[in-house]
Amino acid sequence: MSDRFDDQHFVRTHGVDVWDIDQGLRSYMVRVYSYMAMGLGLTGLVSFLTASNPIFFQAIFGTPLAWLVMLAPLGMVLFLSFRIAHIQFSTAQTLFWIYAVVMGLSLSTIFYVYTGQSIARLFFISASVFGGMSLYGYTTKKDLTAVGSFLIMGLFGLVIAMLVNLFLQSTAMQMALSCLAVVIFTGLTAYDTQVIKQLYYQGDDREVAGKKAIIGALNLYLDFINLFLALLRLFGDRR
Repeated sequence: MSDRFDDQHFVRTHGVDVWDIDQGLRSYMVRVYSYMAMGLGLTGLVSFLTASNPIFFQAIFGTPLAWLVMLAPLGMVLFLSFRIAHIQFSTAQTLFWIYAVVMGLSLSTIFYVYTGQSIARLFFISASVFGGMSLYGYTTKKDLTAVGSFLIMGLFGLVIAMLVNLFLQSTAMQMALSCLAVVIFTGLTAYDTQVIKQLYYQGDDREVAGKKAIIGALNLYLDFINLFLALLRLFGDRR
């Protein structure tokens, strides 16, 4: 599988210029990261504005609407992941922006739990860790498939354990799960970046490539958000 990430192998197979591949790959990755960055920016803006408006915040989290705001992102992620091949690029793009907005509403609660200074500090720490691991995933020649499979299994276990802890309300278990989440999403950042790079070499048409860019951005978005939240639970200064 590692050969698939080797530009020279692609040149030998497809007979195209390596400079064109480099330029095309760079453009594709920039597109993925741009979607991700805009999604994060939209989420942050909506989150901050919601937390800054007590009336609007109470209208959501003081009513059963809070359940919709908290559960809707999961439903949208599952829909995009399983139906991406059957919807148009424009629809996938619209759903991604809607998802970012709903996530912003959901995450507005962190401004009432943690100080703004610790949120900003851990955001930049998360960005540094994410950037380093994504760069590693992009540049390494090592096949991360086995590592990725192990991390994905760990992710399923993490989700189950977190659901169990909703009933147990164990602080110690929550701290342990947060530590595990940091490890899992740090590793998944590198793995998902490598997968995104791999998908580029499949040479799809413009429509399919656009949808793959959306899914790639969504995966990296989720890696970053979950890494940030795990670090916030571990090191955030509570109000």
